[in-house]
Amino acid sequence: MCGIFGAFGWTAFPPEALQRALDQMAPRGPDDQGQWTAPGACLGHRRLAILDLDHRAAQPMPDATGRYVISFNGEIYNFRDLRRQLEQTGVAFRTTSDTEVILALFAAEGEAMLPKLHGMFAFVIWDRLTQRAFAARDPYGIKPLYRASLPAGVLLASQVKAIRATGLVSREPDLRGQAGFWMLGSVPEPHTWYRDIQAVPAGHCLWIEGGQVTRQRCW
Repeated sequence: MCGIFGAFGWTAFPPEALQRALDQMAPRGPDDQGQWTAPGACLGHRRLAILDLDHRAAQPMPDATGRYVISFNGEIYNFRDLRRQLEQTGVAFRTTSDTEVILALFAAEGEAMLPKLHGMFAFVIWDRLTQRAFAARDPYGIKPLYRASLPAGVLLASQVKAIRATGLVSREPDLRGQAGFWMLGSVPEPHTWYRDIQAVPAGHCLWIEGGQVTRQRCW
């Protein structure tokens, strides 16, 4: 289990807000934390090291060209097969992680890669060339992913409390989400306890550009 965070739209995202979000997700990733920032984008990660324990597999992880950067939570069960297929096309890998395989596959195929990923996952990839972010959640929603759309930009995280910890989101309640909790015992997605934070539905992906979000079903 890891924790991911992304902020898109801010020229310079407040570093203290990023750190507060990562601190909230420390139990998800006690082994390490990482940050990556650039104008218009900020990625954070809390790591639970499983497949490649070396720091070379730390996240956020850039690809070899530096164009793409990923923050990923989950496990891709067929990543070794996907890696062999990519190696046959000339792709060279620096790590033994499934994270790098997702990154290379996205660089080669874009969102068309999603049906090839067999596993549980939530991730966000920033494209430095087009200044767009791409995020996706696995078909069964095993791994969580939440977002908040604000006037200044868009926030993504593995936990609601990580988004709240930034101090940038209203605490106004989502009455439907809270009613669902009291009637059903859990908050029904895409609602959360808060009006301005929603779950990304299972099996959906997002494109984020210029503070605007486009959502579509991928499975």
